[in-house]
Amino acid sequence: MQDDISGWNEWEAAFNDIPELASPSELHGVVMGIVSVAQAPTEEEWQYILQQLDFAPLEVNALQLLTDEAEDAAAALADDSLDYMPMLPDDQHTLEERVQCLADWCNGVVLGFGLASGQLRNDESELLQDLQDVAAVEFEASDDDEEGEASYADLVEFVRLIPVSLAMGRQKQAVADTAIFKSKASSAKLVQDDNISIVDMFTPERPS
Repeated sequence: MQDDISGWNEWEAAFNDIPELASPSELHGVVMGIVSVAQAPTEEEWQYILQQLDFAPLEVNALQLLTDEAEDAAAALADDSLDYMPMLPDDQHTLEERVQCLADWCNGVVLGFGLASGQLRNDESELLQDLQDVAAVEFEASDDDEEGEASYADLVEFVRLIPVSLAMGRQKQAVADTAIFKSKASSAKLVQDDNISIVDMFTPERPS
């Protein structure tokens, strides 16, 4: 039921079969990374961005869904209520699947931010490193318990506020003026060398 409310089912149907994506969560992360720096892209601008990432053209309905979500996300980042959530599957899915989608989302935010921005402000490199650390999280069988669920919830709350911090006080550029339109974007995904347990992120004293 929560998947219907959050939009996950619609996003999974629209974007799950795109081979360049690890999951629909990764694309939502790209959206959040871009709109933390720039104005929400139009349909035509999304077509260009996705072309630079070597995506096949989206169907009309999927492109509209992506464009609408970017507009909603941009508005949410400007809203003092901070009422937005990463696009993630609900708790009817396994914890392992949810952890992987959260890692994908974080990876997408870093990619989207990099595509749209050529400059880092003070402390933003640390925020991006936090996202990369979560993107490197690997699920372990021992994490599949109440403590693992609690750590996952903490991680979601922690990372969802990072795009808010990246957007805060920033003069949003038109997408056409950002780095992605000035140089060809790379489709390479970020690769992390360190494997970090989800529980270790917030409870490092727990024995493995």
